[in-house]
Amino acid sequence: MKKTLLPWLAAGLLLAGCSGLPTAREMGDMALLRTLGVDPSPAGVAVTGSTGPRARGMKGEGEPALTLSADRASLSAACLAMQGQSDSYVFFGYVDQLLVGQALAEEGVRPVLDYFSQDGSLGLGAQMWLVRGASARDALSAGGEQGVDSRLETLQNDSEMGVANLTRTAGETYTDLLELGCAYVPALSPAGDGGVLLTEAGYGVLKGDTLSGFLEGEAARGLELLAGGPSSDILDVNLPGGPASVKVTSARTKSALNFRGNTPSALKLSCQIEARLSEYRQRPEGEALDRLRAELESRERERIEEALDRLQTWGTDCTGLGAGAGMSCPARWEAVREDWAEWFSRVPVEITVQIKINS
Repeated sequence: MKKTLLPWLAAGLLLAGCSGLPTAREMGDMALLRTLGVDPSPAGVAVTGSTGPRARGMKGEGEPALTLSADRASLSAACLAMQGQSDSYVFFGYVDQLLVGQALAEEGVRPVLDYFSQDGSLGLGAQMWLVRGASARDALSAGGEQGVDSRLETLQNDSEMGVANLTRTAGETYTDLLELGCAYVPALSPAGDGGVLLTEAGYGVLKGDTLSGFLEGEAARGLELLAGGPSSDILDVNLPGGPASVKVTSARTKSALNFRGNTPSALKLSCQIEARLSEYRQRPEGEALDRLRAELESRERERIEEALDRLQTWGTDCTGLGAGAGMSCPARWEAVREDWAEWFSRVPVEITVQIKINS
């Protein structure tokens, strides 16, 4: 959601960010960067920033989006170089979207997250996205004069309403990498003629801080069920009384570990899903309702299995199933925690799915 001017103005008076504090004159003509994109470069790192429309300072409302870019040996040097590219004071304290190009994700995102955590004006509250099959610079150019900010905000708002992929902040990603050793990040891809629109492209999965691969389609839906926050999903089923559509509204997955001695012998998952009938020709009741429930449970179990197949292949428990299970057996969990990625890749998984269908 858009921030009001007062919070960032107060922060700007207190914090020295990428380019230091503005003077009173500079505060009257700021280029307020909203989105920052980072890619690898022969020089070291390529940084691209965009203001979005009507955000180019107090005097510049209504102007097209301003896009700045610089390639330097470090992020801080690139940010400083961008300062000299605009007649306005370039302010980084308003950045709330971070795009990471696929090539950088393959090299490692830790330096970017370290920089965001250390810089006084940036912080880790920005929404983080991986750009699949393209650079962050390419993605930032997809918005043209309007910039990409409004599109990213729309995706974020849609996620909060349960109709788009789960979003993640840079801080959530950073925490998962430090605590779990892996993380999932929503992915975007430029689409349309000339790549002028950013569309959802599943989730990128990081191990350590490098990209293991992407989950999309049914596997992406399975990941959302494991994470306990599915995007709103419609499942269609053919019944004797005619077709019926069911909308998934919530999901919660609990995990438990069985041990044989001190060795994990099974990871048990219980996924509780709530859904509601959204469309039907004849309201399913009795046997028809049981059949509907069984069909939906089977489909959702297959989605989870598809996601787990990929995650176990990569050794990436990015939704914290092991850590969640370990809360009930802390001593045993502590004995396997350091090597959990290896255990996770080969422990048998038992999945139970139960769906409650509301009218």
